[in-house]
Amino acid sequence: MVYNTNKIQNKVKRGEQHLKEKKAKESQKRDERLRRRRQEDKNPHLREERRTRNVPQTIDKKRTWDVAEVDAAEGDNLGLSVDLNSLKRRKVDDDDEAAEPEEKDEDASEDGEEDEEKDDDADSMLDEDSEQEEDEEDDEGTGSKSKKQAAREASPAQSTATTATNMDLTPSGLVAKFPSLFEPLTKEPKVLITTSINGMLHHEAELLTNFFPNSVYIRRSAHFHAHKYSVREIASFATNRDYTTLIILNEDQKRPSGLDVVHLPHGPMFHFSISNWVEGAKLPGHGNATGHNPELILNNFRTPLGLLTAHLFRTMFPPQPELVGRQVVTLHNQRDYIFVRRHRYVFRDKRATEKSIVGTDGKPIEGVEDIKTGLQELGPRFTLKLRRIDKGIQRRSGQEWQWRAGDEKVRTRFAL
Repeated sequence: MVYNTNKIQNKVKRGEQHLKEKKAKESQKRDERLRRRRQEDKNPHLREERRTRNVPQTIDKKRTWDVAEVDAAEGDNLGLSVDLNSLKRRKVDDDDEAAEPEEKDEDASEDGEEDEEKDDDADSMLDEDSEQEEDEEDDEGTGSKSKKQAAREASPAQSTATTATNMDLTPSGLVAKFPSLFEPLTKEPKVLITTSINGMLHHEAELLTNFFPNSVYIRRSAHFHAHKYSVREIASFATNRDYTTLIILNEDQKRPSGLDVVHLPHGPMFHFSISNWVEGAKLPGHGNATGHNPELILNNFRTPLGLLTAHLFRTMFPPQPELVGRQVVTLHNQRDYIFVRRHRYVFRDKRATEKSIVGTDGKPIEGVEDIKTGLQELGPRFTLKLRRIDKGIQRRSGQEWQWRAGDEKVRTRFAL
């Protein structure tokens, strides 16, 4: 007999009935799960089909892009949210399609010249045979074209699965607008780190000197009555001493709240907000960093603004890392949040209970089936979010900006 639990007047009896119904539902789900597992053990193909159907729909999968032509993406529009990887593939496809008709026209002209050289009194049967051969050649050409298109159509799925940033896709408009950011590094970067006026984050600033190679921390003011140097004055001071980057650590209630990065000598100036700051000493199982230059990994910077930000971080680390230290700094962009991590890695043999390294297609990578990588986080760990890009170096008021956040109207549209 089925009861309506909500109509039971006694509170104790109503609670007992709720527990019975809850246990019955859990038992039914468990039986269904065990039954499905027995069926999938007998037929593994069912498990693969279920996993392909049960792909979660995250915000990253629903990401929307702006519709733009290849020429528009080559400009300096930082607010344009376009995938430069897909635009490059589209440009390559268009060039291939434009080149194929020219090849056909050249072949036709050559065939016409050969026909004129032949005798005018050629047999009509021979002419028919030549026409049939040309038709067969055209069929073969269309078949090869369809094969080329099929090969090109299969490539985007593989390339979009990777998250590594291609630094060669920078639009020419950005290179002309920010030439100093895209110049090849001819000397070691030199970073000057300071705080806001009368800042108290001296310990956190010292941690940043350990994070950025070849960096120095100088306090903003010595005492209350000292001169309050502006950002432009500090930038001029740093430029005269061959510094390449100026970093200003902002604070809120004695906690890191922002990071202002000035590319010397003439800018631009990037404003980041900081969240989830954790120093290395508070990380479980942390390691101690050495003085070696780390490797730099930039992940998932795909738009023009993302590539501009990636080039900014590229100029803050030495181009030649010291592989002996086995240290790596990772800046992973996801939903416009840049997750900053530093690890020490080691290659070791795979244990019997561990799985092999798989690629983007889910299959084990050939040649490294018996190798695993061990990671030890060194810290500090924090998250950055780009808020504004100023034109030149910050002034007291009336600052001109190149890009600023806060104009997003769609939740699935990202800037980086």
